[in-house]
Amino acid sequence: MEIKRSGSQNSSNGPAEYFTGAVRIDPLFEAPEPARVRGASVTFEPGARTAWHTHPLGQTLIVMSGLGRVQRWGGPIEEIRPGDVVWFEPNEKHWHGATPTTAMTHIAIQEALDGKVVDWMEHVSNEQYRRS
Repeated sequence: MEIKRSGSQNSSNGPAEYFTGAVRIDPLFEAPEPARVRGASVTFEPGARTAWHTHPLGQTLIVMSGLGRVQRWGGPIEEIRPGDVVWFEPNEKHWHGATPTTAMTHIAIQEALDGKVVDWMEHVSNEQYRRS
């Protein structure tokens, strides 16, 4: 058994290479092999969002607070609220983040495939983000 105490892991800023706006990432867990699940709490300030990306084994988001947006490639922008759970299929191109006026925090859970959890792509343009 292992207990990770609150505050025992350092927060980090979401790198500008993969995020637009102010994003804080708080690691929660990374199960040791042979398990491959990993999770983090991610807080997006108003207007902040990820770049387009995929996950080799999919991703689950659990919205904890605020108001957010998610979109899969070719689909409409969807609003997400606390208590919502979002599932992205393996290799489904998508993005997620806050609304223009409200911050949002979610827990992101994904599994590693051969050590890889994400494939980052181009940034979500302001035009794509504002489209509703």
